[in-house]
Amino acid sequence: MLVGCSSLSGTGDKGYISGEGVPVEVVAEDRGQPIELTGEDLDGNDVDLADLRGKPVVVNVWWSQCPPCRVEQPDLNEAADELGEQVTFLGINIRDSSTDAARSYVRGFDVPYPSVYSADGAALLPFAGTLNPRSIPSTVVLDADGRIAASVQGRVPTTQTLLSLVEKVLDE
Repeated sequence: MLVGCSSLSGTGDKGYISGEGVPVEVVAEDRGQPIELTGEDLDGNDVDLADLRGKPVVVNVWWSQCPPCRVEQPDLNEAADELGEQVTFLGINIRDSSTDAARSYVRGFDVPYPSVYSADGAALLPFAGTLNPRSIPSTVVLDADGRIAASVQGRVPTTQTLLSLVEKVLDE
């Protein structure tokens, strides 16, 4: 169940939805086709999910002004550090009107992985059916073949939650 941010929820009219952070896992035989996504990171470098296949990828959707994103970033950083080279992390920055705001967030939170810049949210289209395009933050775990193995709409509750989701994919 998603909760919409509105004046009734005390978050104002920011135009995004923050999910409840409940992990959803997809068993291997029920996973769809590999996610196809290309774009530029915040430094202007090309990013292609197809180039990252061969090991799991954690994709996190964020916005620099999103309070739940700011709360979850230390957990993402810790998970990225703990998982090391076994897993690739990739952010998708949406809603920021410039890369300057996004880069400031990355510097301020010491984000150790690149992020695709997609101000209009178009980078979320390949995740249709899994992610609500207005759900910030969201996290998806892709298996080594690039297929969706797990997702969390809303803030990842804890570092251990994310580690557990990824470890299940690593054990496949």
